[in-house]
This record gives sequence, C-alpha cells and structure tokens, in this order.
Amino acid sequence: MPDEINSSDAEKQNVIRYTITEVTQPFKDLFKASRALWGINISYLLEGLTYFGVVGLLGIFFNQYTGLNDIDAGHMLGVLTAGITLSMLIFGATVDIVGVRKSLLIALFLMLIGRVTLTLSPSIFGTTGLWSSAHIMAMLGLLGIILGYGIYQPACYAAVKQFTDEKSSAMGYAMLYALMNLGGFLPGLISPPIRKSFGISGVFWVYVVLTVAGMAVIAFVLTNKAIKDAVKNISDKKDEKPEEEAEMTFKEKMAYYMKNFPLKDKRFLYFIFILIPVQTLFAHNWLTLPQYCSRAFTGIVSDNFEFFVNFNPILIFIFTPMVAALTIKTNAYKMMIAGTLVMASPTFLLALGPNIYTLFGFLIIMTIGEAMWQPRFLQWVAEIAPKGMTGIYMGIGQFPWFLTKVVTSLYSGWFLMNYCPAGVKPEQMHTETMWLIYGFIAIISPSGLFLARKWMMKGFKTKA
Repeated sequence: MPDEINSSDAEKQNVIRYTITEVTQPFKDLFKASRALWGINISYLLEGLTYFGVVGLLGIFFNQYTGLNDIDAGHMLGVLTAGITLSMLIFGATVDIVGVRKSLLIALFLMLIGRVTLTLSPSIFGTTGLWSSAHIMAMLGLLGIILGYGIYQPACYAAVKQFTDEKSSAMGYAMLYALMNLGGFLPGLISPPIRKSFGISGVFWVYVVLTVAGMAVIAFVLTNKAIKDAVKNISDKKDEKPEEEAEMTFKEKMAYYMKNFPLKDKRFLYFIFILIPVQTLFAHNWLTLPQYCSRAFTGIVSDNFEFFVNFNPILIFIFTPMVAALTIKTNAYKMMIAGTLVMASPTFLLALGPNIYTLFGFLIIMTIGEAMWQPRFLQWVAEIAPKGMTGIYMGIGQFPWFLTKVVTSLYSGWFLMNYCPAGVKPEQMHTETMWLIYGFIAIISPSGLFLARKWMMKGFKTKA
C-alpha cells in the first residue's frame, strides 16, 4: 500500500513538473530573443499606448472640439478604424517590397504627421460642425494615421515571422499582441490627470511625443545589423544558410501575387468572414464603451471612464502569454470555436443593466476569450502565407475587420442616441436592450464556426 501511495505521489509530481515546464519554457525561449525582436516589441508597446489612447478619446474629441453629434462622431471613428484595415489591404505589401525597418520608419512618420494635424485642428480654425474647417483638418490628420498604420501592423507581424523559429513563433506572436495591449491599458492611468488639467488636446500632444519615441526605437534599436544578426541566428538554429531573395520583375511579382491570392480559398474566405459578428465587440470598445461608462454610470466609473475602457488591454497582457503557453499544442480551429464563444457570452451580462460588477465580469470574461483566439488567428494568417507574401496576407486577412468597423460604426451612434443618450439620467436609459442585441450578434461567430467544423477541418492546416 505505501509503495502504491509513493508511486501515485511520484506521478503527480511528474505531472506538475511537466506542466510547469510546458508553461515556462516558451517564456524562456522568448526572453532569449534577438535585439531585433525586442525592438519590434518595444515599438509595438509604445504604439499600442498611443493608438488606444487616441481612439478611446476620439469620439468625445469630435463631440466637444469639432461639434459633431454621436452619429457623426461614430462615423469618424469608423473612418479611422476601418480606414486602417483597408490601408493594410492596400499597403500591407510594402514590407514585402522595402523591408521591415524602412516600412516601420515610413509608417511612424506618416502617423506623426497625422497626429500633429489632428491635435492642431480645433485650435487653428474657429468653426465647428460637420464639414467645418476644423472637421476637414481633423480628417486629414486621420488620413495620415490611416496610411501609416496600414503599413505598420503588417510590418510588425512580418518581422515576428522573420525573427522567430517554430519553437518561439507562437509565443512571439502572443507576446507582440500582449505588449500592444499593455500599451493599450496605460492610457487609463496616463490620460485622466492630463485630460482634467489640459483637456483632450493636451493628452493628444503627449501621444505625439510618444510617436517620436517610437521612431527613435526603430532607428536606434532595430538597426540593419540587428536585423542581420537575428536572421543569421534563426538560420543557424535551423542549420541552414540565410536564403538569398530571388529578384523578380514587377510583372513576375504581380503574377506570383495573383497566383497565391488568399481569397481563392473558400475555407479561408468563410473562416475570416464568420468572425465579423464577434469582432463587433472589439469595435464597441471605442464606439460604445466610452459613452456607456461616462453616461450610464455615476461616480468612480463615469469620472474615470478611460480606466474601464482600457481595462481590457492590461488583462490581455496578462492572459495572452499564459493562454498561449497552456494551449500551444491545441488545435487552432478548436481554440477559435472555444475562444469566440467565451468572448461573446459575457455580453449578456451587460443586458442585466449598468452595474460595476457586471461591467467587470464582461471585461474579464470577454478578455479571456479574446486571448484564446485572436493571437492564433494572426499567427495562422502569417504562417500560411507563401514566402515573401506575409504583408499582403496580413492585409487580406484583416479585410473582414475593415467591414466590421464600417458596419458597426454605422449603427453604434444610433443605438447610443436611442438607448444611452447624452444628457439623460442613467435610470431613464435602456442600455439593457442595446447590449442584448449586441450579444445576439456576437454569438453568431462561434455558432458558425461550430456548424462548419467538419468542412473546415478537412483543409485547415497550421503549425499551431
């Protein structure tokens, strides 16, 4: 009997030891990463802070500084967020043509010009309202951000593919996503005191400075030597020489692109478009949550709404690497079904009415679901891309996200004006109905993925 007990204890210890190793090893591999990969990570952290910080205040900025109503302000957010995704579709191939470092410097320069123009728009022109001079100048600022970000994100994910191997790639993508979201949380701490002292334009100037800092990181950390060393290190691990890029004429390159165009694959098409309903919850993070938290609540939530709007990113920073480490060997499609279901379900908590506990429940459970599926999706798109086409695949893979942002921005303002209007007491609102409808929309994605699982699994191939 004692021998059996000792044997059982030994087995338990082995299981615990194996589990700890499985969780910690990916982190160890990542922290041994090259200087080039860490340059990408630091840049993405700063850009996450800046991007989420601007987007979280942009609707209210257009309300207060440009004189737009909720519907028109929502349209402007749609122009920015959907424009970025469309820009990735068009300019995602930039990294395939000019390389990672040049692409990132070009992208950040364009975003710097755009953010300066956006911040200056209300102070240069005194007129406000739809199509006023201030509004037009603000839109020119958005254009710069759109063009820059359309190059920036595909370049970052192409860099992760270039600077990691099979052993470290899953954690590399997850960590990049997590660090961006850590940056996305920081506005909740930085923004309120600056906004209360200097207004939203004061906050935007801080983000202009951070954009300059991001350019400095790329210029001085992600050097050409750092890139060569990273590529050589990956090649040495594979015991092979770095491949020389074959020169192709423009005509040959276009023929190659058309031959490998991802939209020819029906499974790929279904896969990326069925995710639109659950992705509407991402769009509501900036289209609905800022107004919902500031209008439907009183006290600590309404006074510090940026914290709650940006609470999701800090949770993503915590959960994403953990989930990636624990599920690194799990089938990607099954993770997509489970993750989208977990993400969509807590929307029904908000249908119970404005309450700080249901708000936290929504944010926490939704974030766990996001951590389960979103990095896997990005990794999958990058890994199935043929050689030299990661940028365009990232752009095409994001096209439904473009549609999500457009469609959601078209109706979110109407829902706010009817169910969560400004200038109305919280008890006179009907936010429960709004979130119930949004919950039914989001649940379509896991349902569609589940129903198509047999068809999808036949040709669904990914390393993860």
